[in-house]
Amino acid sequence: MQYSTQVKPISYLKANAAEVLTQIAEAREPLVITQNGEAKAVLQDVASYEETQQTLALLKVLALGQQDVEAGRVKPVADVVKRLRAKRSEG
Repeated sequence: MQYSTQVKPISYLKANAAEVLTQIAEAREPLVITQNGEAKAVLQDVASYEETQQTLALLKVLALGQQDVEAGRVKPVADVVKRLRAKRSEG
């Protein structure tokens, strides 16, 4: 997606806020808001924002897992399964 097609000045946002919000919600594409010719903010619908946050959280979990692997903080799956089965038998 090219963000250059979704760029509006802040004056447009001020004059057309309700319409802009409707467009963003329907198209589910972010809108870059400019002020004095410079990009200053990105306006995004809530559903897309939530999806982005979930994706970032998953990427963070993956990165932490990769750090554990690189640091050698891993255990063979067979050992983990044995331990879990032993705990289940005790309870």
